[in-house]
Amino acid sequence: MTFTPLTAELVVAFEGIVGPAHVLTAARTEALVYEAYGRDHTEDFLFPPDVVLRPGTVEEVSAIMRLCHEHHIPITARGAGTGLSGAALPVHQGVLLSMERFNKILNIDEQSLQATVEPGVVTEAFQNAVQEVGLFYPPDPASKGSCFLGGNLSQSSGGPKAVKYGTTRDYVLNLEVVLPTGDVIWTGANTLKYATGYNLTQLMVGSEGTLGIITKAVFRLLPYPQHNILMLVPFRQEAQAAAAVSAVFRAGIIPSGMEFMEREAIAWSSDYLKIPLTLPDDITAHLLIELDGQDLDQLYKEAEKVYEVLETYDVGEILLADTAAQKDDLWRIRRNIGNSVRYNSVYKEEDTVVPRAELPTLLKGVKEIGARYGFKSVCYGHAGDGNLHVNIIRGDLSEEQWTTGLRAPISEIFALCVRLGGTISGEHGIGLVQKPYLHIALKEANLNLMRGIKQVFDPHGILNPGKIF
Repeated sequence: MTFTPLTAELVVAFEGIVGPAHVLTAARTEALVYEAYGRDHTEDFLFPPDVVLRPGTVEEVSAIMRLCHEHHIPITARGAGTGLSGAALPVHQGVLLSMERFNKILNIDEQSLQATVEPGVVTEAFQNAVQEVGLFYPPDPASKGSCFLGGNLSQSSGGPKAVKYGTTRDYVLNLEVVLPTGDVIWTGANTLKYATGYNLTQLMVGSEGTLGIITKAVFRLLPYPQHNILMLVPFRQEAQAAAAVSAVFRAGIIPSGMEFMEREAIAWSSDYLKIPLTLPDDITAHLLIELDGQDLDQLYKEAEKVYEVLETYDVGEILLADTAAQKDDLWRIRRNIGNSVRYNSVYKEEDTVVPRAELPTLLKGVKEIGARYGFKSVCYGHAGDGNLHVNIIRGDLSEEQWTTGLRAPISEIFALCVRLGGTISGEHGIGLVQKPYLHIALKEANLNLMRGIKQVFDPHGILNPGKIF
């Protein structure tokens, strides 16, 4: 695909749309600031754009899109830059459209249990705002303290609470979207039911910014659960930790969080955060299990059932968090595993997902593949929904091993996921780094349908080019 180089005249036109203060170029911006727009949390990639635009209104986004469409200029939308698949990296340079100024919570409707927000709102800030009025927005990716809702929408992000409450897509009612032509549409209605033609709302969620730019979102909300119980369960065998996940569900319990952490994952994170945590030598993995609801007595009954299930496995002493501070520390350890791995080494994170009953087979297969190809992995993830994050550590791997030698074992891991009834990404998306493997999960007929949809929305292919396909 051929794109038009960015010209000085176009930069002047962009200044006329958003104002000179919101047009950043490498020549007139501090180097580290500008470089940050060419990075995310995917490995150590750097793709500086030709220009960074920071619009503040839907009209400005529309004008920018219309200009890029007319002149065939590639344009990549960016949120907070916390992605792990390279989906917001401007690999074809052009325009980097930063949504950081779209940071307003426009309305919280306590009567209808819904809220209208802009995509640059930080996820945790939105959660805190609705909690103040007794409401609950469950999706909680590990980066919730810094990631934007727009990025969550682009990837259909999940997090620990997805096991009980679902992912981002389960809370989206309606979206305001700017198409590549500059046209502005609403994709649906602010209703719980929708049977009016194709569901464009759900098509946009998870499309990784390749079909349009989201400028507003209407989310449904829930009543906030008043109580929770949190336990950290040590296992002497990783396989038993994985197997216990399905057993808890078969006992009739649906936790609000069920996280798997192998020994090195929890050890690295606790050291990184300087949170003391006793890890006996014979413990190889942990499950972090949370129960939540409105009735504390009922939660204790459910906790007793969980204990009964766990008694059938080779577990160590179970820690029941008895203070809010202790609960917070345990969740901080879990949420910072990715940061601790990044602190220790460059790594590749594979976002594998299988039916939860197949988690032991997946974990065993990952370790066997690593042993055959000579790489180390640190595994953790959302065990309750079968979503295992496989962090391949660079360590002392050579440049050739790192850049090309891992393609075969990663392909084997993904092929195993598909054989087990899963797929190659549960919540991080395809983006840049997973697109060479998409054929493992999808047939050519599927891919052709997706390419056709892309062509209808974006006939010039300017929107986030180089991603997914």
